[in-house]
Amino acid sequence: MEFALYLLLGGFAGVLAGLFGVGGGLIIVPVLVFSFTTQGFDPQVLTHLAVGTSLATIVFTSMNSILAHHRKGAVQWLVVLWMTLGILLGAALGSLTAAAIQGPVLQKMIGVFAIAMAVQMGFSLQPKASAGVPGRPVLAAAGVVIGWASAIFGIGGGSLTVPFLSWRSVPMQQAVATSAACGLPIAIAGALSFAVVGWQDPRLPEWSVGYVYLPALAGVAITSMFFARVGANLAHRLSASMLRRLFALLLLGVGINFLI
Repeated sequence: MEFALYLLLGGFAGVLAGLFGVGGGLIIVPVLVFSFTTQGFDPQVLTHLAVGTSLATIVFTSMNSILAHHRKGAVQWLVVLWMTLGILLGAALGSLTAAAIQGPVLQKMIGVFAIAMAVQMGFSLQPKASAGVPGRPVLAAAGVVIGWASAIFGIGGGSLTVPFLSWRSVPMQQAVATSAACGLPIAIAGALSFAVVGWQDPRLPEWSVGYVYLPALAGVAITSMFFARVGANLAHRLSASMLRRLFALLLLGVGINFLI
């Protein structure tokens, strides 16, 4: 029964990833928290388990996206390289930060973040372009911050990387493509860090590798990779502004639910 839920979640997250250009973590984490709660997992670790598992699924969902953007020549690989150096450090620090936070508190932090993203998407709040692409130290420092936050919230970082690159005058198409490429090291580093940090936790259920729950990882990964293409096709047929507002409403509901 639970595995069927994971398959459905993967399909839903994949469609959303294709529609809205996000990794799906903002949807995967809340549903996994709900699922793990109904399964009776320890409340002190189930949120960490949801975040770590979400990051692991993004490893698979991001690969198709990166390949598609690369074929169009839209990825700025030098930017990806220097941001990745910071991302690896930031993701490791983020997993340690999350592990030090109690489960219920972490849920409320994710709720606040979801509401903030809902406001940003609902009102299309984007920073105005300023100076050009920053130098290597700034890119690495930005990677640390983005990797740290992404690991805490279980996301691929697109909601943070795209506004940053857009602010630094990277054309939107290239910003989205480069952000997608940055999502892979975020997911890999974050998932591995959560697996290591939670390795010896005695409160974890069976089939867990640290804070990564393998049945959920398998179910979500199987369907999300396929349905991301479905979402991408739908995105070309529907109004982009309407889609953003609908997703913003969904995130608002998720955030309020976590806070309550």
